[in-house]
Amino acid sequence: MSDGILSGIRVIDMATYIFGPASTTVMSDFGAEVIKVEGPGIGDPYRYTHMAPPFPPNDLDYMFQHDNRNKRGIVLDVKVDAARDVLREMIRDTDVFVTNFPPRVLERLKIRYEDLAPENERLIYAQVTGYGENGDEIDKPGFDATAYWARTGLMDVVRPPDGEPALSAAGMGDHPSAMALFGGIVLALYKREKTGKGSKVSSSLMANGAWANSCMISSMLAGCPPFEGVRRENPPNALINQYPTRDGRWILLIVITPDKDWARFAAAIERQDLLDDGRFRDQKSRNQHAQVLAQELERTFVGRDFAEWKKILDDAQITFSVVGRTDEAPHDPQMLANDLFVGIDHDEHGRSDVVNSPIWLQGEAKREATRAPRLGEHTDEVLGELGYDTAQIEALRKTGALGS
Repeated sequence: MSDGILSGIRVIDMATYIFGPASTTVMSDFGAEVIKVEGPGIGDPYRYTHMAPPFPPNDLDYMFQHDNRNKRGIVLDVKVDAARDVLREMIRDTDVFVTNFPPRVLERLKIRYEDLAPENERLIYAQVTGYGENGDEIDKPGFDATAYWARTGLMDVVRPPDGEPALSAAGMGDHPSAMALFGGIVLALYKREKTGKGSKVSSSLMANGAWANSCMISSMLAGCPPFEGVRRENPPNALINQYPTRDGRWILLIVITPDKDWARFAAAIERQDLLDDGRFRDQKSRNQHAQVLAQELERTFVGRDFAEWKKILDDAQITFSVVGRTDEAPHDPQMLANDLFVGIDHDEHGRSDVVNSPIWLQGEAKREATRAPRLGEHTDEVLGELGYDTAQIEALRKTGALGS
């Protein structure tokens, strides 16, 4: 176990898929001990998600490895009374409990915050939902594609007018939502340091999606007209737009301070003639004639390969990015230079990389990553640490508390 800043913090991860488990993975990176509790049978369905289209197939459960590295795994069937007794014993020596069970299920199983808090007044209970803990949809199933991406307007706001909405990337809302939950858990731990008392932390995919879309939602709250999306051929601002290059790549251009950068940008792309064109003399004029300016810029950008434009725009200190491809990310020199990937040694699949958690703390090294647990791999080990002997563990197994 790492001696990281969270060393000594014990976490029970009784959550499925990404939102909850990813938050505990970040805790584990900084030294927390995380025990993943799964139901019998298939366990967390996320173990098998990589097998379903449209995800790229692989024998390695690469998504599960990413979001469950560093953990130990046990099986408890909390529908069985004896398993809930075991869980309550674990809670007495646990700092953080994370779950994504729907509120009605938590109530039925008697594992709500108010059920478990009496076992440990220092417990941090972190609950994640799709649509929050109030209203008619509190028990509605929600993935990030639905509750984060579709429901909050993000799916609509990124498409051009009359364009079809596009699916989100896998985990695109779950992973930033997990960082919000991680922040909430650490906040609750800090509160406990000051008060000695635990508390409940909650977050939802819908809340995080609204936060991600807050600029546009705030415009609606302020009474602005509805946002209708942008076509790159007719943008409201030609200097915040994407353009193709000769070799089929795309440049996303973000000239956000045109009064300062317009002349330097025009000179860099060798279009000084644009500076003399009255239609483009100031930002108001450029916006009024944005479609014409976009046509001019596209004719320019399509005349050279991306590599040439990269040097030109970098030298001129213009803000831009290539529209990167996912297959390029593992070899991106800037990502590699900043340790965005960590390796895991897997006894069946050799060494493979996963994406690093996106926080670094000066003077605190992250633990060396270990593979995700197999279903129930550490059940006997963890129960032994609780004081159960072999006969007691077998007796529990006969009740169905540990699965078959």
